[in-house]
Amino acid sequence: VQLQASGGGLVQPGGSLRLSCAASGKIFSIRHMNWYRQAPGKQQRDLVASITSGGSTNYADSVKGRFTISRDNAENTVYLQMNSLKPEDTAVYYCYAWPPASWGQGTQVTVSS
Repeated sequence: VQLQASGGGLVQPGGSLRLSCAASGKIFSIRHMNWYRQAPGKQQRDLVASITSGGSTNYADSVKGRFTISRDNAENTVYLQMNSLKPEDTAVYYCYAWPPASWGQGTQVTVSS
């Protein structure tokens, strides 16, 4: 499975961005697609949101009510709609699919005035 992430950028606090992650390859095997982020200076990637093939979603407490994950099965794409962005949302965002375990390249999100 190959994943192509896009949609990052610079936005002011309170603004919105939508990230996209397009999957190709053995996409019929994918059951979960997640978004992770790695904040500046941190080694680990934190789970932001996840969605199953059945549409069940899960969110980190820090983004609940502000972020929405969705998937378009026809386009083999997962989206992360991010609203009311805060400076602490600044990070490199990565999409992830399983199985098989596959990472996309990161896309930078910077929230700053």
